[in-house]
Amino acid sequence: MLTIHRPLADDSVSVVTEGGRIAALGPYAGLYAAHGDRARVREWAGTLTAGRYEPDAVRLLETFYWPDPREADELGTEPLPAGSAPMTDARWGGSARRGLQRMLGRGVTAVAGPFTRPPVRTAVQRSGVLVGPGAPALAPGARADFTVLAGDGSCVVTVVGGRLVYRSA
Repeated sequence: MLTIHRPLADDSVSVVTEGGRIAALGPYAGLYAAHGDRARVREWAGTLTAGRYEPDAVRLLETFYWPDPREADELGTEPLPAGSAPMTDARWGGSARRGLQRMLGRGVTAVAGPFTRPPVRTAVQRSGVLVGPGAPALAPGARADFTVLAGDGSCVVTVVGGRLVYRSA
């Protein structure tokens, strides 16, 4: 299915996605004229840009514990050095998923690697974020990885491989 992602702050760079790829990009009016009869339109309050790259992902996911919300009273909500809690494979996997969710909430679509802890590596693979040197550019035919940022720089939405993986409240 075709989807047109229209950023309301600046619709000169709107994106048409089909599956996990960018089918077209450009000003909204032209994209709507070409695809509007068969595409759904999603409008976002912000500016569309390529996803962010997290060069420090290995350290953030393999040396910190991202507490479960049920542990907030005891451990808080911010990441802690991994020695702050007994770390089993299940805890590493849950921690990595929560850390990745925070990254997606900042518009991250690509991370540095490689990851040596198997549960962390599995969480990263399942998240769909790219592992490698830098975020992909916005271009027709490229993987549909992008973010929409509000005027204050906060993330409105993150799309990874054409899937909406984060949306602010």
